[in-house]
This record gives sequence, C-alpha cells and structure tokens, in this order.
Amino acid sequence: MKRRFKKSSYFPCNLEQLEQDLKDQYFQASPDLASKIIHHDGKRCIVVFIDYLVDKDHLYDQIVGEIQHTPNWDHETFKDTIPVTGSKQHTELNPIGDELLEGAACVYVEGERDCLTFLIPRVEKREPDRAETESLIFGPKVSFTESMDTNLNLVHKRMDTSSLKVEKFVIGNTVPTEVRMVYLEDLANEDNVKELRDRLSVLNVDDVLDASTLTQYIEDNSYSIFPQFITTELPDRFCYSLKEGRLGILVDKSASGVVTPASFFSFFQTTEDNYTRWNMGAFTRLLRIIAMFISITLTPTYVAALTYHYEIIPDALLVSLGHSRTRVPFPPLLEALILEFLIELIREAGARLPTKVGQTMGIVGGIVIGQAVVQAGFTSNILIIIVALSALASFTTPSYLMGSAIRIIRFPLMIFAGLWGFVGLVFSFAFLAIHLVKQRSLNRPYFVPVYPFQPRDFDNSIFRIPYLHSNKRAYSNKPKKIQRFPKPKKHKKSDIDE
Repeated sequence: MKRRFKKSSYFPCNLEQLEQDLKDQYFQASPDLASKIIHHDGKRCIVVFIDYLVDKDHLYDQIVGEIQHTPNWDHETFKDTIPVTGSKQHTELNPIGDELLEGAACVYVEGERDCLTFLIPRVEKREPDRAETESLIFGPKVSFTESMDTNLNLVHKRMDTSSLKVEKFVIGNTVPTEVRMVYLEDLANEDNVKELRDRLSVLNVDDVLDASTLTQYIEDNSYSIFPQFITTELPDRFCYSLKEGRLGILVDKSASGVVTPASFFSFFQTTEDNYTRWNMGAFTRLLRIIAMFISITLTPTYVAALTYHYEIIPDALLVSLGHSRTRVPFPPLLEALILEFLIELIREAGARLPTKVGQTMGIVGGIVIGQAVVQAGFTSNILIIIVALSALASFTTPSYLMGSAIRIIRFPLMIFAGLWGFVGLVFSFAFLAIHLVKQRSLNRPYFVPVYPFQPRDFDNSIFRIPYLHSNKRAYSNKPKKIQRFPKPKKHKKSDIDE
C-alpha cells in the first residue's frame, strides 16, 4: 500500500532522497525506475523516469538535451524551453508516482520548491492492415488498429467535416481506459446521444479490456444471446453508419469500433453491398437472410420429421432414409446432437490453431470424421449432408457474433423438435419471435423494420435499391435529417436519340 506524505510540500529536497522515496513508496525498489543527474554551474538536476514507459528519443532530445543547453536553471525557464506539451508542476510527492506510471519524466532542480513532469509516453502501435474477421472483395480493406490516435485519424480522413463530434470518457477504476463517442452532430438523434453518454458516464467498473467487453457493460439486455451492438474492424463501415445517423464508440487498445443503435437485420449487411450493383447487393442480402433461416431450421426439421411426422416425407426419400438409418442405434435427436457437437468441435479447433494448420485440419478432419462416423453406424449419410448445409449456411453471416448466436440457437430448436415434433418447433419459433420483438438496442426497437412495421426502411435493411432512388435514411435510427439528397428527376429522352 502506498504511503501518503502528510506535509503540505515535499520540496525542496535532496536529489538522491527524491529518487529513493519514489522507489520505496511507489515502485518497491523496482530496477525499472531510472534516473539521470545533470550538473551545471554548481547546480544539480535529476530526471526520473520508468525505463520502458517513456519515449527515449523524446527524453534525450527534447528534455535532457534542452536542459544541458539551457543557461538558466529554474523550472519556469524549463517550462518555456522544453518543447513538450502538457507539463505539470507538483509540490507533493504523491502525484509524481502516478504521472510516472503514465509515461512521464520527472524533472527537479535541487533547491526548487516544486517539481515538473513532462508526459512523453512510449506508444507501441502497428500500421493499419487488412481486416481479419470481415473479408471484402470490393471496397477499402484497411482495418482499425490498437491505437486510438490511428483510429481517430482513419475516421477523420473519411469524414472531413466540422459536424463530426468526438467526446472523451475515461472508464476504469483499476486500469483507466480512454473511450471516445463519435457522431455527426447534424445527423445523430439527440436522445440517442444523451442515452449513450449517460451509459458511459455512469459506468463504474475495474477496467475495459476491449470494445466488445464495453458493449456487454452497456447493452440493453445482458441475458440475450443476440448481439445488440455492431462490432466492426472496418473504418468505412464505421463511418457509413455515422452518416446514417448512428453513433460510434472507439476504445483505446482495441482494434474494433462499435456502432449503435443496431437492428437484427443490420448484422446481415456489409459495406460491400454498397460497392456492387444494386441488384447484386439486394440478392446477396436476401441470400444471407435465407441462409440464416435454413441454418436454424434444417436439422430441427429432420429431427421432427423422423421422430413424429413420417407422413410428410416422400415415399422415395423415406426408403432412402430408412436404409441409411438401419445401422444407427440412436434416436434422431441424439444422432443430430452428436453430429452438431462434432461440427462445432472441428470449427472451434480450426479457429484456435494457426491459420495454415487450422484450414487443413478443418477440411481433412471434417471428411475423415464424417466418413468414419457413417461407416461406424453412428449417423446416416443424409444427416451428414443436412448438418454440413446448416453449418455452411451459418458461415454466410457477416457478423461473427451473430453467426455464433445462430449456431447456438440450433441446439434448443433440435431439442424441442425431438420432444414435441413440429408443435415444439412452432413453439420455439414463437418464443424466438417474441424475444426479438421485445429486444432493444440503445433503447430503440431491435426487430425493425418488421416490428414496428416500417415499410419505408426495407430498402435500408433487407433490400437494396438503386442509389438514385435511395434518397432517404432509415427512419428507425431517428436521424435529424431523413433526406440524403433531393428526389432525382426523371431523365428526358435525348434529342440525339431521335
């Protein structure tokens, strides 16, 4: 526990005593606390810093170098001559230790009644690279990094406007973390801005590990399996969402941005839909939604049909199913659960292994295990095809969090289908629909435009129409400006064509 000095002013003091007190009271004689004593014209000055936290180039060029070339040694002169912004004066020892932990250098001239600190933190950062979890064919492929400055720079380059507002929050009692709320002042709804600001302001936690961790602290329903905030690596998707009237969140040391409010259907959209032709973008969006429906219904339908509803299966297919299941000792429900569990096991193992090994293991493991379980009589050939199609359909979802939710939903649906057949399946879908209707994101409806029914927003969520006709933003985001641009006039036939 750190000792707090009771006297009102710690200075003036001896240089060696200052260094020793810092080591004893703050760093427990740590070898990483370094110092340099400089002599000039009968005076002594000490520079104290933590070796791995400060930028060495700035330390020796802008602080130590300037001190050695300054004729008059006093703190007022140092404040004017040392070219480092954010200098602070301290008369007590207590705040100096906190400043050193943030990457500051402490400068003290023996005999002075205060001490100076200059913030020169060493920043480790990587250059923007390709996104790992959101792959695109068309459009910008650069991703966010772990540096807040770099991420803000990427956003400002794409949105060079005075309407862009950035609010700063520091969250975390044990490890304070910088969080920025980003929005366009002339588009973002004031109620949304106030709601997000209030949630970030009152957040009282030890630390924020990542942007995805922050969303779990401020989401509307922490018990729901569905993600309520969009997490993205792509600055262009982040900026596109801001231009739609949404809000963005950036977290220091996190390579992802957060977009809110989000709807269920926004997790099936990509910025690539906007870079391709409108008809191709509309087709791929519908394809993802249909694939999601196939992923969660195909295996439960197989279980329900084979357990209770043989009559709905065509005779030719029923003979083939009966032949493939002659050696299977398990009921359809247990058979499906075993195979789905094996698929999830292969997927998780492939994701955790190195990239090249993981891809090989996923393909070879799936083929070898699939053939082995059929030959051993643990499952039928047809169920192998159904489970593979369900897994393939779930991978079409652009959002990893939503894709994971869809894969998990299959298990309770299979259980209800195995217990009560299609009655259990209908009951499960009713429960799922009620949950999605009641869900909210930043206190906004989650299942729009289906509920509340807003047909004007279908072209901004489920479909895509030509840009010239998509001149309005989504009403569900409640932006200040609904209209993007005036409605275009119809083209008149050219005289040249006549």
